[in-house]
Amino acid sequence: MRSLIRQIKKTYGMAKPHERKTVLRNFASLSVLQAITYVLPVLILPYLFRVIGPEKFGLIAFAQAFVQYFMILTDYGFSISATKEISLCQHDRTEVNKVFSSVMTMKIVLALISLGILGCAVYFIPKFHDDWRVYLLSFGAVLGNTLFPVWFFQGTEKMKYIADLNIAGGILTVLCILFSVRGPQDYLMVPLINSCVALITGLWGQYIAFKHLGVSFRFPGYTSLRRQLTAGWDIFVSVVAINAYTTTRIFAVGLLTNNTITGFYSIAEKLAGLCQTFPLASFSQALFPRLSKIFHKSKARAYEFMQRIQLITINISLICLPLIFVFANPIIRTIFGGNYPETVLSFRLLLVSVLFISSNAFRVQFLLVCGKTHIYSRIHVVMAMIGLPMIFMLISSFSYVGAAIATILIEAGIFAITYVTVRRLKFA
Repeated sequence: MRSLIRQIKKTYGMAKPHERKTVLRNFASLSVLQAITYVLPVLILPYLFRVIGPEKFGLIAFAQAFVQYFMILTDYGFSISATKEISLCQHDRTEVNKVFSSVMTMKIVLALISLGILGCAVYFIPKFHDDWRVYLLSFGAVLGNTLFPVWFFQGTEKMKYIADLNIAGGILTVLCILFSVRGPQDYLMVPLINSCVALITGLWGQYIAFKHLGVSFRFPGYTSLRRQLTAGWDIFVSVVAINAYTTTRIFAVGLLTNNTITGFYSIAEKLAGLCQTFPLASFSQALFPRLSKIFHKSKARAYEFMQRIQLITINISLICLPLIFVFANPIIRTIFGGNYPETVLSFRLLLVSVLFISSNAFRVQFLLVCGKTHIYSRIHVVMAMIGLPMIFMLISSFSYVGAAIATILIEAGIFAITYVTVRRLKFA
């Protein structure tokens, strides 16, 4: 513990005062956001699980996993490429407006394409056609995510707006669900509420960008659109590959088992996601634009800074995750009010994969910071080609446990490859 404290102090001293202030302010905003956006679902999940039952809960989780593919398509790769571009030109208003207009135009076009694909799926595929209302209502979240300019707020280092909007949306979602969902017959209200809140926060985010941050929209030319598509392509391929073995886990469990088992497994995924995301994701998002600027000035300093941050993250994970593993059963029993061995086993297995992810997070980010998007893309594409068939084979053989085992093997592989790749960059 003393060694960890010394590492934190030494890393803190490496940053300049204005860098520390900016990163810590954004980290605080995003941490509050992550705490509320993850604590609120943890509070509402037991209520939904009990009120609508495991079967309907699993159906909604399956629908959310399905529409997640459309969120990937509409995001494309702009969450990284556009964030980085905005962070480097945020003081050039003309260039900022050009980037904003181009990215938003492409996201809206991709959202319309996504809606067409969804329409074909629910019309022609029996599994989707039978519950078509769940999928159409869930799609509203895609439209809201398309409109919400998270990448713009991150690039301008105005994370407070992200936090404020998502906190307000999270509270509104919980209140609406508590007042509207009273039994299994009300299950359609869950995707409807999620979509309506997503649309409200998306439109509100646009209002802030235009009204308070001075953005103006002009229809971009073909050259600008092509530039954004090219910049985001490697990231998009990587995100598709990553989701081939992340989002697909719940989707595959839903396809190969049933809604009830999907409900049990999806709870484990959400709890593991909480351990993986909070507070690591908020710190990573706060650090990315600042680390990009540090790298632009000094590659060696950025590399050393990343290494120290990653070491701290590993040590914290080695302290926290084993404790959560040991107390997994009472944690789930306390939250969900019952004994669910399927969820406990899945959760414990997924915690092993969380350790690999936490131990690799800033190395992966550094590949993007130093412009090695092609390497980043290649790593995840290769692992997707291996991992996707592995997921389906292991689920076919071991049901929901196979999904968790596949996750451990995939994340371990990504950790090993990324570790070797970053060491060979030699920026030190």
